[in-house]
Amino acid sequence: MGIVSPDAMKQYQPILILIALLALGACTIPLSQTTDESTGFIRELPEGVSMIAAPYQNLQEVILQPEDGCYWYRHAGPVEITMLPLRTVDGRPICTQAAVEPQVTS
Repeated sequence: MGIVSPDAMKQYQPILILIALLALGACTIPLSQTTDESTGFIRELPEGVSMIAAPYQNLQEVILQPEDGCYWYRHAGPVEITMLPLRTVDGRPICTQAAVEPQVTS
């Protein structure tokens, strides 16, 4: 078996990220069991999400938006507190399979 060049690895990086995101969508724990009822934030973030999330984000206050199927975190900025999409190191939003729905055309 040969050694894979760095250029070839860069070529497969988007595919590996897609596989990781699809694996996150396979989580079957009901949200009612993982969500803190007093705050609405997820009690324990799935391991796969915390592994691919960029380090500068608040992983202690995260929700899963049912509208888009993506994870959002609470960002406390100097002026306001707002919810921002949880992103990977390369800037892609972290979503479950629920976000990938076929569009209905009429």
